Amino acid sequence: MKLDILVLAAHPDDAELSCSGTLLAHIALGKKVGIIDFTQGEMGTRGSAEIRKQEAEASSKILGVHIRENLQFADAFFKNDREHQLEVIKVIRKYRPEIVLANAPQDRHPDHPKAAALSVEACFYSGLKKLSTQLNGQAQEAWRPKKVYHFIQSDYIEPDFSVDITPYWDKKVESIKAFATQFHTGSAEDKTAQDSTFISTPEFMHFIESRARHWAKPLGVKYAEGFVKTQPIGVKDLFDLL
Repeated sequence: MKLDILVLAAHPDDAELSCSGTLLAHIALGKKVGIIDFTQGEMGTRGSAEIRKQEAEASSKILGVHIRENLQFADAFFKNDREHQLEVIKVIRKYRPEIVLANAPQDRHPDHPKAAALSVEACFYSGLKKLSTQLNGQAQEAWRPKKVYHFIQSDYIEPDFSVDITPYWDKKVESIKAFATQFHTGSAEDKTAQDSTFISTPEFMHFIESRARHWAKPLGVKYAEGFVKTQPIGVKDLFDLL
């Protein structure tokens, strides 16, 4: 299946927290959208790899993404090296996206900028005809996405552009709360769960909302998601920037 947009994310739930509203908006426009999670999030304080898999599947149904795969890289210990780049290249060539959305280029979690660099390099190398890869025994054709954009995570980065997600805010929150072991859902389990972390508190959900409102204000809307570019943005019509 050829995709219009492919998310390359270090962990299950990175996409939900950072760009799920944008995914929902483009699915509503008829675009084909997918998510590739690099790791199973097995180093997370709460839950387990198996539970995170179930949560990711539940979230994917809420979002309506067309595909979701997990490369099962080692959480915290994957590298931006040839071995990992080749695995990412295989999925880029498999799904041939026009646009890739990747992790933040800087963030408090080391996996996020590491995954960002891995994604950018894999997208470039995927376009090299002399770099050979195979999938299911078949040679793959070179493919380079037209654009790579980075979603923004814990560290504040001034966005180069923002996407209005106001009509999709409630569904974005629903997709986040599908990761019930990770985030505050308002359930009885939240009050009794051990190993509380910042992201499992109500304050973290307030942080996600306040940032979405902050990015929305210049657009004159209620909620937005911010992105940074890797290359200059060009348009054919100035009204595309409104």
